[in-house]
Amino acid sequence: MKKTSLILGCGDIGTTLGQQLIEAGHRVIGVRRHPQSLKGHGIEPLALDINAEGALAALPDADIVVYVASADHFEESAYRAAYPDGLKAVLAEFSHRAHSPARVFFVSSTSVYPQQDGERVDEAAETQPTGFSGQLMLEAERALIEHPLPGTVVRFSGIYGPGRDRLIRQVREGRIAAATPPMYSNRIHRDDCAGVLAHLIELALGGESLDDLYLASDCEPVPLHEVMTWLAKRLKVESVETIQSPLRRRSSKRCDNTRLCETGYRFRYPTFREGYAQVLASEGRIEPEKA
Repeated sequence: MKKTSLILGCGDIGTTLGQQLIEAGHRVIGVRRHPQSLKGHGIEPLALDINAEGALAALPDADIVVYVASADHFEESAYRAAYPDGLKAVLAEFSHRAHSPARVFFVSSTSVYPQQDGERVDEAAETQPTGFSGQLMLEAERALIEHPLPGTVVRFSGIYGPGRDRLIRQVREGRIAAATPPMYSNRIHRDDCAGVLAHLIELALGGESLDDLYLASDCEPVPLHEVMTWLAKRLKVESVETIQSPLRRRSSKRCDNTRLCETGYRFRYPTFREGYAQVLASEGRIEPEKA
């Protein structure tokens, strides 16, 4: 009998995850306000606003719930609605059902870490975010971890991949981050975001014990200057302007993915080199074998 996976906030990552789960034999239902983009992917679309009064009663029962919603705007009210308020409402809805999910997954962010001097961080590292985005993410995390329903938080670092090309555009314009002081960048390719979630879902459904928290970042934290220099070489452009690192307002740290790797997950793109080579190749900028 097919397992049912319900993806709340089924955007880019959710759609990629849904396709992987369908290939693994799941029934997948994707929830978003405007689900037209889900057509043709094999995902059953469900139009729903999770913050609308009474709307959650329309959610079907599911074996797995993945909460990967995103805020509409970078404003405190939007973040509160999307993360702690939305997740708490979903947990309340499913906790009263006869068929409760085997596990709920919440997609969080490394914005919960306040470290800014290149410290190495893992699941046990201090989390005292100063910005509202990190604070509200952390509130949502705690709501899931402390809830009676089985839950796992997955903290993604900087997501890149098809359609997420801001850094590539900056390099094409001849702009590059300063070499000193080194501002560490932590990244994960969109396909690995989906891969990590699919991997953990299969472990959960297979009866494996999961931790309540995983840090999902690729295998090589690296200064942003190095990433941009590598891209400039592949794009055959020269740097004409040094820019203040966009990481400066979000802090510099080095994410440790040991706990995740110990579950058996193997990254499709273990470093930015493999990942950005794929992105550039998909755009026709470089040949894959020369990456």
